[in-house]
Amino acid sequence: MKKKTVYFLPGMTPLAIFSALCMICSAVVRIAWAGGEEDLSRAVLWLQILLPLAANVSFVLILLRDGRDRLYRSAIPVWMGCVFFAAKALGFPSPLHTVLCLLLYALVALLYTATVTGRIPTQKLLWPLFGLPMLYHIFVEDTQKAGWPLHDWLPEISVLLCMAALLCVSLAMKRRLPEEGELVRGFGDRNDGRRLRSLSPIFAVSPYLMKTRNTSQNFLEDHIEITEMERYIVSKRKAGLKNFGILHVLLAAYVRGCARYPGLNRFIAGQKIFSRDREIEINMTIKKTMSVDSPDTVIKVVFDPGDTADTVYTRFNAKVQEVKNAPLDTGFDKLAGAFHLIPGLLLKFFVFLLQALDYFGLLPRALTRLSPFHGTLYITSMASLGIPPIYHHLYDFGNVPVFCSFGKKRRVYETQRDGTVVRRKYIDCNFVTDERIVDGFYFASALRYLHGILDDPWQLDAPPEEIIFDQR
Repeated sequence: MKKKTVYFLPGMTPLAIFSALCMICSAVVRIAWAGGEEDLSRAVLWLQILLPLAANVSFVLILLRDGRDRLYRSAIPVWMGCVFFAAKALGFPSPLHTVLCLLLYALVALLYTATVTGRIPTQKLLWPLFGLPMLYHIFVEDTQKAGWPLHDWLPEISVLLCMAALLCVSLAMKRRLPEEGELVRGFGDRNDGRRLRSLSPIFAVSPYLMKTRNTSQNFLEDHIEITEMERYIVSKRKAGLKNFGILHVLLAAYVRGCARYPGLNRFIAGQKIFSRDREIEINMTIKKTMSVDSPDTVIKVVFDPGDTADTVYTRFNAKVQEVKNAPLDTGFDKLAGAFHLIPGLLLKFFVFLLQALDYFGLLPRALTRLSPFHGTLYITSMASLGIPPIYHHLYDFGNVPVFCSFGKKRRVYETQRDGTVVRRKYIDCNFVTDERIVDGFYFASALRYLHGILDDPWQLDAPPEEIIFDQR
């Protein structure tokens, strides 16, 4: 199957900056024109002022926020602008002029959308599409308007600035082919995941029937025999991986499980099911020092399905040391501190606003990267506290679908088939899962696979033979 082309802005280049400035100036000129109008009907207010202003502002925001990885979103304000131009064209005195303009605006909307969504492998078609009408506007139409007062010129200037902005973006955008396994986002996707559209109807409907994670929880108690795991840990410590332990093995095994069973890396947001594909985000609450009065903080480590145990250890420990050695608060601490400064009633509204933005996938990626409520797995070690594992509820805020808690080691005397008694070591793991991401058989299969990995953890020293990606 032919790969779609990915279009992006390689940073805020001069052309991209000029495009954003043109759109801002277009909005300012439009406001200045509206301020000089004495009698504005409701239709004029909506179609000739508010609609183009919304298109101008949203276009600039998309360039600044999504230009690098979701430039396709700029098609939305382009469509809004085409509706504005079409409404304006309906008032032209010449029917032929009206029809030609409507065809042009439809072509602009369709061709721009087809380009930025990757269906057309070149952006060169956009250059004459925006450049020629702009030249025609300047050297043909506008020459007939010589002598107009400045106020009457303002809408024309606003239109020319929009055309210049679109031309600059079409010149500034770059294209490339996606890498193997790369998440190529499109409409309906989020900045932290790709929407799954080919799931069975029962999965598509279940988030509407079971609306929250807290009311969709399944609780699972598991027991893991750790004889081979302890041997593996000893070998790793001898190899120089200081403080390599059970936590690292469990994390590496879960990452490997996501490579084989990608459904573990799904999440529910906006009552839709998404997949994170190659980004496996693990959250964990830690203390800077093991004391009662030491404050908690949260770390988030991003892994890849192809990571080995050594890679998992290195990334996780680097993040832990970064937090423990930091003289100041972490990014999450600063974010929580900023929330704490908001008065209670306003904070309640602000959290509601964040939930609404998260529902529609509009939270900035920088925020979800800090948030402990967004991720693949939340894991907590009760072993470090010397107590058995707890069942920790899932959070309705955010999208973490699995919470894992493991406890301290325990020794058990077991009778074998020949009647002899042996002593074995176990750790207990409790899982709380969002039942809407996968069915019971899928999760049970994934759990059996995890047990197979933990019974022979040396498998984690090599990358997986195959990485399976979720449904397209």
